[in-house]
Amino acid sequence: MSGVGDAFQQGTKCRLDRTGDGGQERVKRPERYKTYPGSTRIALSSSPPEPLMTLDQALTERRSVRSFRPEPLSVRQLGYLLWAATGVQRKEHRFESRTAPSAGGLYPIETYVVVNNVQDLEPGLYHYWIRAHELERLRAGDLRQAIAAAALGQSMCAAAAAVFVWTAIFARTTSKYGQRAYRYIYLDAGHIAENLALAAVSLGLGSCQVAALFDDEVNKILEVDGVEESVLYMSVVGVPA
Repeated sequence: MSGVGDAFQQGTKCRLDRTGDGGQERVKRPERYKTYPGSTRIALSSSPPEPLMTLDQALTERRSVRSFRPEPLSVRQLGYLLWAATGVQRKEHRFESRTAPSAGGLYPIETYVVVNNVQDLEPGLYHYWIRAHELERLRAGDLRQAIAAAALGQSMCAAAAAVFVWTAIFARTTSKYGQRAYRYIYLDAGHIAENLALAAVSLGLGSCQVAALFDDEVNKILEVDGVEESVLYMSVVGVPA
């Protein structure tokens, strides 16, 4: 085995003869929260907009949905989905824990939303300001075709009401765990995506998780550098057809 993936798997192993950090020099840890000063902010609700089903029902009914009706999400639905995926769940001793686990409580994942069809929200690009449970509007405009093209032409990204895009600020985790951190970062993204999928089912919505994407093209849409912060994963959400 000689591919990049094989080298990653071998190079990030924890072993008895080393700490598992791959010898990476430790770097200064970035701020725990990313925000966009000066952006327009939209307050969100974290309470469910309607009675929810049991966890057993949500697990039983979860499936990948790729066809959507042209019906909007409500802002309340969007707010609950964001909170359920990765919102602040509780505060203890000045530390804010979230709905999804994270290695070392470092939370490297950032959430962006491409809004296609949400009531009372302009179509465009938004960032989830987790600490205040608000959306920050970064750019208005129809991004349906751009995000679909960046997802290897998957038309469901244009048809869905919203596209959730998750990036990682790698140094939040590599500052503690070195090269081993990359395994943890991808696991963190998976925890968040599953939370979103189950929350969507509980609201009668459908979702599909998207890993097939052109990294650089998605990063351009988000205006992140692709090095210190880069896209990892996406999910589409909408009303199932």
